[in-house]
Amino acid sequence: MRALGRWCLLVLLALLALQVFFALRIASMALVAPESTTFERSQMWQIVQRQGQLPWRQSWVDRPSIATSLQRAVIASEDSVFTQHSGVWWESLEKAWEKNAKAQAVAEKRAERRPDAPKPNVKIVGGSTITQQLAKNLFLSGERTLLRKGQEMVLTLTLEAFLPKQRILEIYLNSVEWGEGVFGAEAAAQHYFRTPAADLNNWQAARLAVMLPRPRYFEKRPQSAYLASRAETIMARMGDVVLP
Repeated sequence: MRALGRWCLLVLLALLALQVFFALRIASMALVAPESTTFERSQMWQIVQRQGQLPWRQSWVDRPSIATSLQRAVIASEDSVFTQHSGVWWESLEKAWEKNAKAQAVAEKRAERRPDAPKPNVKIVGGSTITQQLAKNLFLSGERTLLRKGQEMVLTLTLEAFLPKQRILEIYLNSVEWGEGVFGAEAAAQHYFRTPAADLNNWQAARLAVMLPRPRYFEKRPQSAYLASRAETIMARMGDVVLP
């Protein structure tokens, strides 16, 4: 029992040390931009494996050099209450949990009807805010498990505790994926519209914002009817967005 107790203590100390490490990394981001994120490094490796080379586009620009149209469009599309929450929008999270519970119930019923079939893999929906997305991209893998979601929550609250909303949005816009090997607002603006991020108009900004949930999908389908329709909706909402 003593050995088990010591082992549990070591695990707890390791977890605590990991959280301290994350907190120090986040605190440093108030002054120093992250060189890369865990998600970016993962994508680099996958691209090199597929293509044998690394076509990479990314260039950090400060928030004043990112058009307010893009800032408004991204908030309107991804997290309309960005300035109001403390990292987690609990109403959205509650809806996500309900959706997960329903999906699990459906999966269990299917398993009862087909006991010999492989156990279904239930996708966990997150209801993520911009801060949660940044926490995941900065430090975590892409797997969808409750354990990873719990770590994401801790990182999200740490980001909000150490960084102002303006900085969170700035880091997010400079590190989010906008296509295969295309990261950040400046690279996206140059890649899709041959213009600096500072000069994006409302229509261009809305198009980029709508791409965010599935950037590689829409990169290959620029004439998507959904992309055009959703961009019009985001343009109509941009005027109501409050910037941090």
